[in-house]
Parts: sequence; structure tokens; C-alpha cells
Amino acid sequence: MGVSTIYYNQPLLLEMGRSYGVTAGHVGFVAVATQVGYACGLLAFVPLGDVLERRALMMRMYGAEAVALLLVALAPGLTWLIAASVLLGLFASVTHVALPIAPDLVSHEKRGRAIGTVMTGLLLGILLARTFAGWVSGIHGWRWVFVVAAVVNAAFVPLMGRVMPRLPPKQRLRYADAMKSLWTLFRTQPLLRESSVVGALVFASFSCFWTTLAFVLHSHYGLGAGVAGTFGVVGAAGALVAPLAGRLSDRHGSRWVISVGMGLLTFSYVLLWLEEPIKLPVTIHIIALAVGVLVLDIGAQMTQVANQTRIFGLVPSARSRINTVYMTVYFSGAAVGSALATIAWAHWKWNGVCGLAIGFIALAGLRHATGNRDTKADHHRVEEVEILLEA
Repeated sequence: MGVSTIYYNQPLLLEMGRSYGVTAGHVGFVAVATQVGYACGLLAFVPLGDVLERRALMMRMYGAEAVALLLVALAPGLTWLIAASVLLGLFASVTHVALPIAPDLVSHEKRGRAIGTVMTGLLLGILLARTFAGWVSGIHGWRWVFVVAAVVNAAFVPLMGRVMPRLPPKQRLRYADAMKSLWTLFRTQPLLRESSVVGALVFASFSCFWTTLAFVLHSHYGLGAGVAGTFGVVGAAGALVAPLAGRLSDRHGSRWVISVGMGLLTFSYVLLWLEEPIKLPVTIHIIALAVGVLVLDIGAQMTQVANQTRIFGLVPSARSRINTVYMTVYFSGAAVGSALATIAWAHWKWNGVCGLAIGFIALAGLRHATGNRDTKADHHRVEEVEILLEA
């Protein structure tokens, strides 16, 4: 529920544009603003998971997210909507305060499976958010999507206080020291740097499709937000591969899973690109889009779960901060992908979007191919790094 809030706007961009009388090229930056806010929230708030008691931190962030959702719903103009969207993304980073809890609860051998299980919920939130937004907007208009979401997020505050245990930090650490240690982690962990770049490029490619899906459905087939949102259900089926990706990472290694994931991503965009100009019945085009979405999401989720499985094994005492570094770079990639996809659509339509997305995948493949293949390096100098972080 936390992460879903940053994706409600994607199938609603055309409706928002009509409300404010602006073009798709302008309203597309609402999605960009949300991603930028999310990246900032990851950098500012997620390190607090290693500093503060996590239940209380998450309760405060869910309360703030509910307020931000109401501000989006009440925005009187596009400038206000973009500003409120930045706040929305900022507090939605609560999701990644929760995620590092998963590997703390299981043995090393089951880390991939645990992360895959929690990622299933996260990924369903990402994908079904579009479905929820498309359907609710069709009944009450786009503003009510954010009102309902505000009520749901507010309900998490007393719910978490009642059912979630206290989760104190693993070590005494000042916030300033936690922030300084982010650079230490980035500098001393080459696998973290590699995973961050690969993840950012893959998510940039993923965002190209979802940011512009509503545009292509409207311009090519005359379909609205409800249909765009329904594609989230198809993507949700792909998200169910996350636990399998975790098990495959435990069995075959994360690098193997990432290779398969990027191969699937490439195939999905080739399909989405080549089927569009062919003269076929609309039904066949929609089926081809659905298959492309399914393969796209399977590839993206395999890459993400494998990346997180390997980085969470680096320095166990700093998992929240490791997640901060990774996810900040990761969602910065999403913001860049959304921004460039909006520009590509305005100038070159679907050809520009698909070409851009495949370019991102090619760069990710190049970084993956030149990465460190020494599996012992995945956990190198852990004791030395932990001492350095404490210092």
C-alpha cells in the first residue's frame, strides 16, 4: 500500500491534463516529480531504519503520506499538483524502511526466498496501483483515487501500532553518522555500485513503458484510463515470479537470474515495438500488449529480486543503509526514464519510447557483462567495512 501511492498517477495523466488544460508533454512531469520525491525520501528517511525504532518511524511516515495524498487530491493547478506529488513520493519511501526487515528474520540460505516473498507484496502494489486508479477514476474522477488512498494509508497508523512488534535498531548510531556511512558503503562495495547501476537502468526502461502506456492506448485505440489500469492486473501476474526469482538466486546465483531477466526485458520491448505498426484487429494488438507487459514485468522483477538478494548479503548490520544507496540510485533511474520517455513520446511517439527503453537495457547489459564475476567478492571485507562504519 505504501509504494502503490507513487504509481496512481500514471494511468491518470491524460485525465489530469484535461482537468488543467495542459498537454501530455507537460502533465507527464507529474510522474517524474513523484519519482524524484521518492528518490529523495529513500536518501533522507530509509537510513533512519538503522537509527530509530522502525515501527514508530513507519507509523509517522504513513500518517504523513495520507496528508500528501490529500494535497494531491485538492491541488488547484498543475504547479501545485507537481509540488504535492514530490511530497507524495517523499513519504512513500516508508516501503523501504520495511523491506530490509525481511532478511533479518531468516537464515542466510533463505534470504533470497524471504526477499522474494516481501517483494511480491511490493510489486503487486506497484502494478495493481494502476488498476485501482484506472477503475476508481472511471467511477468518481481522478481526485477520488487519492482521497480513498489517503484513508487507507491513514488506517495503517493505528493498525501497525496494534499488530506490529517494536523493531529497535541493531546498533546505536547518530543520523549524521548514518548519512556519512552511505558514501563509505558505496565506496567500499563494488557489487553495490554494480547492482545500483544495473537496477537504475532496468527501472528506467521499465518506467518508459508505464509512463507512456496511457498515451499510446488513447492515441492508437481511443482507450481510456480504465483500460490502462487493467494492464496492471496482467503485470501483477508477472510480479508473482518474485518468490521464484528469490529461490533461483539461492540456487543458481544472482548473476544468472539477472542475465535471464534482462533477456526477457529485451524480448518484451522487441515484441511491443514490432507489433504496433502491423495492421491487425485491435483485439490482437491488445493481446500482444498484454503478453509484452507480462514478459516485461517478469524480467524486471527477476532482475530486482536478484539484485537485492546479493546486496543484502554484503554488510548485515547496515542493511537499511545499503538499501538506501541501492534504491536511491534505482529510483533516480526511474525518474530519468519517465522524463526521457515523456520527451520521446512528444517528439517520436512509440518508436522513440521503445528505442529509448531498449537503449537503457543495452547499457544495463554492458554493465552486467563487465561486472565482478568473483562470487567471493560479493561478501568481501565485511568485518573491515563494519569496523569502518562504526568508526
